[in-house]
Amino acid sequence: MKIFSIAIHGGAGTLVKGMMTPELESRYREDLKKALDLGYNALKVGKTAIDAVEIAVKSLEDSPLFNAGKGSVFTANESHEMDASIMDGNTLNAGAVSLVSGIKNPVALARDVMDKSEHVFLAGEGAMQFAREMDFALEEPSYFYDEFRHKQWLEIKDTNQFQLDHSVKKDSKFGTVGAVACDQYGDIAAATSTGGMTNKKWGRVGDSPMIGAGNYANNKTCAISCTGSGEFFIRGVVAYDVACLIEHKGMSLLEASEEVIHKRILEIGGDGGLIAVDSEGNIAMPFNTEGMYRASKTSLGEELIAIYS
Repeated sequence: MKIFSIAIHGGAGTLVKGMMTPELESRYREDLKKALDLGYNALKVGKTAIDAVEIAVKSLEDSPLFNAGKGSVFTANESHEMDASIMDGNTLNAGAVSLVSGIKNPVALARDVMDKSEHVFLAGEGAMQFAREMDFALEEPSYFYDEFRHKQWLEIKDTNQFQLDHSVKKDSKFGTVGAVACDQYGDIAAATSTGGMTNKKWGRVGDSPMIGAGNYANNKTCAISCTGSGEFFIRGVVAYDVACLIEHKGMSLLEASEEVIHKRILEIGGDGGLIAVDSEGNIAMPFNTEGMYRASKTSLGEELIAIYS
């Protein structure tokens, strides 16, 4: 049997040390482990990589600790606008949604776009219309209400500031969750989901739902889910850039991932991290911030759950 593996992330950057209590850190670790185990157990019983990444990301979306699904941050008009994408490395099929509200698990909607429409990317009211046609239940705004998130928003509402999740500091946590997996059949997949930026305006969209920027999967190279300063990850086409270095420069998964995160993204002023897997089950999780909420597990018995570097 081939080696199978999964990696997940809950955002690069970390809560500033003073705000991270031992109690809160253990909650983060518990929720990372829960999502990791759900995804890994799916692979173990023979489910596909695409199923595993969807299952893991849904679990992270259901946690109020991460900026996706239930934990999504508030926009300038006190609402929630969520983005998600998913890609199958075996078929290169992909699905993505942006600017959706009331959807408990945006990654599931992205999966339906991939499987049940002729399209790749749906946004705004059109994506919501598709969700209704697919019988998605819409949650009340109260489901997404989190006091900590709301306080974050109140601090900067009515200003032109926006922020990447946990604090106004540049090295704060970037709000995204994601998963990459390699299954028993040697197929790989990636999924990414986010609530975006606190106080964002004008329908801002980051890299998370963009195939090639924040999410990418191709059996020939790798599966990638990114987290970081979205505008820079879009400009650097980061997820596809890693795949290109593997395909055209013959780099290993680790070499390509580190080249992009420790050199290429920094050169254009961006920061963050990514998780990556290839069809041999190898995993890479580089980041250039103080930390990245991350976890991985392989069929060789290796398991990691970590926050700081």
